[in-house]
Amino acid sequence: MFAVSGWAEDTKPEPYSAELVKKAEEGDAKAQFSLGVFYSSGEGVTQDDKEAVKWWTKSAEQGNAWAQSNLGACYIKGIGVTQDYKEAVKWWTKSAEQGDEVAQSSLGALYGSGEIVTQDYKEAVKWWTRSAEQGVANAQLNLGVCYYRGQGVPQDHKEAVKWLTKSAEQGDAAAQCLLGLCYENGTGVAKDQKEAVKWYTKSAEQGDERAKKAIEELKSK
Repeated sequence: MFAVSGWAEDTKPEPYSAELVKKAEEGDAKAQFSLGVFYSSGEGVTQDDKEAVKWWTKSAEQGNAWAQSNLGACYIKGIGVTQDYKEAVKWWTKSAEQGDEVAQSSLGALYGSGEIVTQDYKEAVKWWTRSAEQGVANAQLNLGVCYYRGQGVPQDHKEAVKWLTKSAEQGDAAAQCLLGLCYENGTGVAKDQKEAVKWYTKSAEQGDERAKKAIEELKSK
């Protein structure tokens, strides 16, 4: 359940230019965020993770949620800065509270795994729900798993199938595999071997070994 992603891939920064640098140096938070993206990717400038962190920090301190999300990822992974889990949690929380769906998913993963913060499935579910409602496939998967197992929420297989389906339709292999299992066993949904095979196949095509094994077992019946 622990899958961290903090890079604002869907956020298109304004193009790199001397004007952008000037705006960033003058304190424009969005320009600072954008400049950090360019230093991180090496687009338009020499790739430099430390410079990326520098500009994201300036932007994050002014409240930019995207910069806060990316800064959290840098601290969790030790990219461009000394690894610091407390700082990661701090920045992801600030970003998540502003509604950033990537930070919400990442924060949910921290609470769900219990590797860095005290495990708290209710807190994990809270953040995964907010992220899942904004369409993040990994959060939808994790939320579905929580409903499937009854972790942090009352067990509800129908609700599990709902979120697993949303994630599976976005191509998440793990969600596809578990959704196949739900259809195979009639868990939270009417038993349907064709649907089970369909989702197992989609998952297997992405290399999921559990799905490959499930298909073989169905064929042998």
